Amino acid sequence: MTNKQVISTESAPQAIGTYSQAIKVQNTSYLSGQIPLDPKTMEIIDGDMESHITQVFENLKAVCEAAGGSLNDIVKLNIFLTDLGNFALVNEVMARYFQQPYPARAAVGVAALPKGVGVEMDAVLVTES
Repeated sequence: MTNKQVISTESAPQAIGTYSQAIKVQNTSYLSGQIPLDPKTMEIIDGDMESHITQVFENLKAVCEAAGGSLNDIVKLNIFLTDLGNFALVNEVMARYFQQPYPARAAVGVAALPKGVGVEMDAVLVTES
């Protein structure tokens, strides 16, 4: 297998299990799921669902930057929601972070997420190098 590079940054929450924030193979980075954790306190942020979605994008952004890219280099975004009624809100917040062409995306309704949060996202990032 091609060499795997662990991507890690203190600007995003540290892994709370047996995983890495991201793994880079050649020019593709596979970002682990992010939930609305504050990277400094490792606690779920206070606030409403919009605040939680925003924090998830901020966490993904930090990992993208650590991998040498940006959110606009994401080619695939997976969104997990405990309430699909929040899908329109995800679209609204996402529009603040992404420009066209938007990444391919899936939104999946799930029964539960880590730490009882309502949203988690993971992604695949492709960069020049």
